[in-house]
Amino acid sequence: MRKPKKHEALFWSIALPGFGQILNGEVFKGIVFIFLEILINVQSNFNLSIIHSFNWEIDKAIAVTEYQWLMFYPCLYMFAMWDAYRVASGEVPAFSYLPFVFGAFLITVGLIFSSKLTIMGVIIGPVFLPMLFLIPGLVIGFVIKWLANRLIRSQSG
Repeated sequence: MRKPKKHEALFWSIALPGFGQILNGEVFKGIVFIFLEILINVQSNFNLSIIHSFNWEIDKAIAVTEYQWLMFYPCLYMFAMWDAYRVASGEVPAFSYLPFVFGAFLITVGLIFSSKLTIMGVIIGPVFLPMLFLIPGLVIGFVIKWLANRLIRSQSG
């Protein structure tokens, strides 16, 4: 069986946490991630929240969301993506985990404020606001990664 490319494993993990691990041959770990994803998804009513959000019924999305459960989702999701990417890559560059970490952190922050924070007077809700917060999380992570690598290179030579 061929080894999956890092982006292939990453994209399958985006589809469902655990798929990237299974693709990498780590079946037990993949099943654990899938189980945890389904558990958190069901307990948080996340699919129902997604349906309401895509129908722009944001008040209903907020009302059905169990935030205590959904708060686990960003870290599980981003860690599963990072793990699948890391294993498929073999050796990864220094600090390449930082975009995933800061992405998870800011998605969580977006989720915390999703029932109150408005953008141009509109509440975006528990699905779309965390997605928007992912963007600055990734940017911050990539910038810090770049700065850290640059600092290390300047000190070593």
